[in-house]
Amino acid sequence: MAAAGETISIDQARRIALTAQGFAEPRPVRADVRHLRRAIQRIGVLQVDSVNVLCRSHYLPLFARLGSYPRTTLDRMSWGPDRDLFEYFWGHKASLIPLTSYPLFRWRMRAAERQDWAAADLDPGLTAPWSVVTGMRRLTKERPGYVDDVLALVTERGPVTAGEASPDGVRRKRTDPDPDPSTGKMWNWQDAKIAIEYLYCSGQVTIAGRRNFERLYDLTERVLPPQPELSAEEARRDLVRISARTLGIATARELCGQGGSGHFPLPAATARQVIGELVDAGELVPVRVDGVPQQSYLWSAAEDRPVQARALLSPFDTLIWNRDRTHRLFDFFYRISIYTPAAQRVHGYYVLPFLLGDRIVARVDLTADRRNSALVVPTVTAEDGVPDIVEPLRDELDLMARWLELDRVLVTADGKLGQALARA
Repeated sequence: MAAAGETISIDQARRIALTAQGFAEPRPVRADVRHLRRAIQRIGVLQVDSVNVLCRSHYLPLFARLGSYPRTTLDRMSWGPDRDLFEYFWGHKASLIPLTSYPLFRWRMRAAERQDWAAADLDPGLTAPWSVVTGMRRLTKERPGYVDDVLALVTERGPVTAGEASPDGVRRKRTDPDPDPSTGKMWNWQDAKIAIEYLYCSGQVTIAGRRNFERLYDLTERVLPPQPELSAEEARRDLVRISARTLGIATARELCGQGGSGHFPLPAATARQVIGELVDAGELVPVRVDGVPQQSYLWSAAEDRPVQARALLSPFDTLIWNRDRTHRLFDFFYRISIYTPAAQRVHGYYVLPFLLGDRIVARVDLTADRRNSALVVPTVTAEDGVPDIVEPLRDELDLMARWLELDRVLVTADGKLGQALARA
C-alpha cells in the first residue's frame, strides 16, 4: 500500500482502478450466482437504462467481467421473491444496488417523506429527482390528499404501473397551465406518476418487478424484508466506503458523486467531513497521482495488479461513467452518442469502448438485429497507435453474440479495421 503523500504514476492508478472493479481476475469457466454476487460487490451498482438497441445496460457490466452468464439469473436476483438487489432512483442514477445497502439510503428516504427539499435546492439529486420535487410542490397546493389516494390504490391493487396508479383517471394535457415544465412537457409526467415516484423516493413503495421493462410499484413491506435503521452519519460513511472500495483510487469529487459523476452524491461539506474521518481512521490514504492536480485518495485495501482484460464496456459501466476520470486514467475522451443528432455522430450510436489489457484500444458501435439474429457492427474505430486488435475483438464479439443468442456477427463498418474484422 502507498504511504500518505506518496506520488503514484497514472499507469499505477489505472491498474488500481481496474483491479478494484474486478478486471484483474480471469473470467470463470461457467459463471453462477456466486460469481454474479461477487462481481456486483466489486462494481457497486448496476445502472438501469431503457435503451435496448444492443442489450439492457444493467446486464453488460457483468458480461464485461464474467463473460457469458444467464441473464435470467440477474433477473431473479433483481426482481425475484428472494432478491439480492433492490432498485433505487439514485445509487448513481436509477440503479440496482445490493440489498445490504438499503439501510444506507433511509436518511434520504426520510427527507423525501418529509418533503424536505432544502437539500434538493442545493443539489436536486440528493433527495429526489427534480421532477418529483417540483411536481410535489404543485400537487401539495393543487391536490391535497392526492398522494394518500395513490398510496391507498397501491395498497389495494399493487403491484401496479404508474399508468395504473391514478385514483381518478384525470390526465393533465400538454395545453394545461404547467408552472413546472420538467413535470409536464418533456416527459409528460402525469400526477399519478409524480405521486408514485415521490412514494418510491420516500421508501413507502418500491419496485416489485418490471413488465416489458415498465416499473411495477408495490408497498415496500410486501416486497423487501425488514431493514435496520442507521443514522445519517453512519450511512454516509458507508456510502463513501463503498465508493472508495469500488473505485480503488479517486478524488474527493469522484468519491462523493459531486456533479453527478460518482456512485452516491453527497453535499460538498458532508463529503469533506466524511473523507477526513476515513483518512483519520486509516481507511483512505491521501496520495498524489501524476498529472492530476486534485488530491487523490487510495482505498487502504486497494491493489495494483497486472490486468489482462478483454471487455466491451457499457456506456453506463461504473468503470467509465465518470468521463473526466476516464480521460485521465485511460487518455480516452468518451461521450455517449445516443443523444447526439445522427449527422453529428463520429463513432456511431451505441458505442462501447473496447478494453484490452489495461488500456482502452477501440470504440465499437453495436446493434442487436434480433429479427435477423445478428450482432451488427456498423462502425469500429481503433485508438491511435494501438497494435493489431482484430483477433481479440473478433473473439469478444463472437462471445457476445452467443451470449445474446444471436447466430452471427455482421460487420458493416468501413475502414481498415472494419474490413479486417469482417474478414475475420
